[in-house]
Amino acid sequence: MNEVRINNQDDDTDLPELAAEIDLVIDQALTSGRLIGVVTLIARDGKVVYQRAAGLADREAGRMMRLDTLFRLASLTKPIVSTAAMILIERGQLALDDPATRWLPAFRPALPNGERPPITVRQLLTHTSGLNYGFLQATGSDYHRAGISDGLDEPGRSMDDNLARLASVPLMFRPGEGWQYSLSLDVLGAVIERASGRTLPEAVKQLVTDPLGMEDTDFVARDAERMAAAYADGPERPVRMGDPHIVPFADGAGIVFAPSRVFDSGSYPSGGTGMVGTASEFLHFLETLRSGGGALVKTETAAAMMRNQVGDLPVNVRGPGWGFGFGAAVLKDPELAGSPQSAGAWGWGGVYGHSWFIDPAQRLTVVGLTNTAIEGMAGRFPTDLQNVVYRRLAQHL
Repeated sequence: MNEVRINNQDDDTDLPELAAEIDLVIDQALTSGRLIGVVTLIARDGKVVYQRAAGLADREAGRMMRLDTLFRLASLTKPIVSTAAMILIERGQLALDDPATRWLPAFRPALPNGERPPITVRQLLTHTSGLNYGFLQATGSDYHRAGISDGLDEPGRSMDDNLARLASVPLMFRPGEGWQYSLSLDVLGAVIERASGRTLPEAVKQLVTDPLGMEDTDFVARDAERMAAAYADGPERPVRMGDPHIVPFADGAGIVFAPSRVFDSGSYPSGGTGMVGTASEFLHFLETLRSGGGALVKTETAAAMMRNQVGDLPVNVRGPGWGFGFGAAVLKDPELAGSPQSAGAWGWGGVYGHSWFIDPAQRLTVVGLTNTAIEGMAGRFPTDLQNVVYRRLAQHL
């Protein structure tokens, strides 16, 4: 079944028209075959003004999408793990300028000239570490020859094994001198383990998900019947992912997915891509940060996470006008970026088919989780959704 619930708060907000237009965007994405299923949530001032589950969680089984469907969160993991790190920093158990080697003595990747510069927690949080992702590199690169997992594949791989492989390949640049989307959050996850004295799942549970009552958000899927099946863009319609399944992306060798990974408790907990959860719990997490940090972090810490932390370094996967904070990209110049969002908007995506953003100036949070890669993250759907929101809702805020 499809579920639509709208909570009207202000008489001057054009919510019926907003709902109708968002419904149309969702329906067109489903009927055209671009998406299999989707859950969309929009919050204003901490209150949900639109929510809908539509399409199929599992096409082959005929199982409908529900508001409590579980998704492979992919990079939606990053802001959650980044928040755990910021909590440890507030508590004095970790520091932004700590070298990773304080906690991981063996993790000492080298530059091509053999020099082994330190990588700091700050650089891991902001993807200025000099590391990379294998899916962004050409086939046959150092990352592929070393057999490095991007945290989406290789069920059963241990964290120590993957870190050793990652440390064996050259850095892309001297840490702090460039920006490159990367496995930095996987390394940060290992740092969090050492600094907290807990496994990463235990640390995230204690620091983030338990305080917010996020009972469904974890590193292992415990309820297979609620998991959305994983699909990938196909020539005519999305295809169900195999295990493994390679999806072309940008100019790299392609993203290697292994949907079964989330059911394997022996897989290392990827701090960049490893969690599962629901759209509603993720919205609750984002709204906590947007509204000042709540039970998680101090107001100034939440603000720092959503503030550009990389200066003028180009954030190449987002393009001009964007910077990066702790956990997600930050919009510096809407005109340069060609974005309807306000300066200071903070957001990212997830390669299993997700998009999200917070617009602090508009007191707005939007979450769109789908089970279709890559359309749900970087296709027409997230752009159409964003445009409708700003055309119909943001004008009234």
